[in-house]
Amino acid sequence: MSKRDLLLELYSNLGTTGAVTFSSKSLVKKMLSFTDLSKAEIIVELGGGDGSITEGIVSRMPESAKLLVFEINESFCNAMRKQFPGENIQIINDSAENIHLYLKGRKADAIFSSLPFSLISKEATDAILTHSKNSLTSKGKFVQICYSYLLKNLFSKYFSEVQVRFTLKNFPPAFVMICH
Repeated sequence: MSKRDLLLELYSNLGTTGAVTFSSKSLVKKMLSFTDLSKAEIIVELGGGDGSITEGIVSRMPESAKLLVFEINESFCNAMRKQFPGENIQIINDSAENIHLYLKGRKADAIFSSLPFSLISKEATDAILTHSKNSLTSKGKFVQICYSYLLKNLFSKYFSEVQVRFTLKNFPPAFVMICH
C-alpha cells in the first residue's frame, strides 16, 4: 500500500485513527527513548497504523523478542504484514481490548500506544487500560502518544506513576505519557 493510499485510509477513518497524519520519526524516537528494548522478550503496540512506530520498535528489539501489534483497520494490517513479515512479529486485526487473550498469561516488557482514547468509549478505554496494566512486567512501561495533556488524568487512574514529555517535532505537536 502506497503512502498516498495509507493517507487516504487514514482520512477515511478519522473516527478510529484519531490522527490527521502519521507519527513523525522524531516523535517515534522520543516515544521509544523511555524504554530499553535490548533485553525485551515481549513488546506490544496498540494502534499499528502505517507502521511508523512498529518500524522503530523492530529496529531496537532483539531478534529473540516477540512483537504483537494490534490494529482494527484491516487495510493497515494487510500493509503492515507485507512490511513486517518476520515470524516474531504478529499483526493482529483485533481490538486492543483483547490484549490479554493474545498474551495468554505472558507479560509484556513494554506497551506502546497511539490509540485515540479521546474517541474511544469509556467501557473500551477501561478494558484496554486495565488489561494493559495487568499485562506488564513489574518493570514494564505503558508509553502513550496523545495530543491533550488532560489525558494524564485518565492514565493516572490506572497507573501509579505518569510522567509527561512534550515534542514540537510532530504535526500536531504531541505529548508522550510514560506510565508504570
